Amino acid sequence: MAVLAESGSNPDVDLLYDINGLAKDAPHWFDRGMEFVGEYGLLLAMVLLVLGCWWSVRRRGGEGAASSVAALVWAPLAAGIAVLVNVPIRGFVQRPRPFVDHQGLDVLVSGKTDFSFVSDHATLTMALGVGLFVAHRRFGLAGIALALLEGFCRVYMGVHYPTDVVGGFALGTAVVLLLSPPATALLTPLMKAVERSPRAGWIVRRRAESDRREDALLRGARKPVESEERDLAA
Repeated sequence: MAVLAESGSNPDVDLLYDINGLAKDAPHWFDRGMEFVGEYGLLLAMVLLVLGCWWSVRRRGGEGAASSVAALVWAPLAAGIAVLVNVPIRGFVQRPRPFVDHQGLDVLVSGKTDFSFVSDHATLTMALGVGLFVAHRRFGLAGIALALLEGFCRVYMGVHYPTDVVGGFALGTAVVLLLSPPATALLTPLMKAVERSPRAGWIVRRRAESDRREDALLRGARKPVESEERDLAA
């Protein structure tokens, strides 16, 4: 990775200059907007997308509600694990930020002193996007699109090489998919238990459906008692 940072004639650095060069030609207000979007905005959008997916899944209900919510819960958990996995990777590779070794970059965010490979933002957003895709195709595609936009923004801002972003995408995807089977096996029974709870069932299903299921269970429990009372009266 250090070789990539030293040479200006390789595709990684060339693409960095091409994308970051767009910032020099853009209006100041647009660069400030990209700075906010790349640093905070897309992460907030991903959180809102996860919440929207949860709302859709619980409203839809059905027999697979618990497994769908379990897959959705796994998305942010996987993103957190992926970021933790990235800590030793960054320490091992120790790739400086692109503006350290390359002059003429338009750096939109100052104060970045940590290592560059791999991008935490790219890792986090792609893990959330792929995790969403496992839970819900439509929301997942939107999440992956946001992750790709996040990767572009990080290079546009001059704080990451393109390969930092690609590495983050690969890491986030790998953590989600490789650990998804055991995670789902653990989370699905937990979500089924939550679904049966009178107080917390709304997390998995909308309350109206949960109430109907609870009423049905209560009616089923009353029938043997009522029939027993009639037998005793006879």
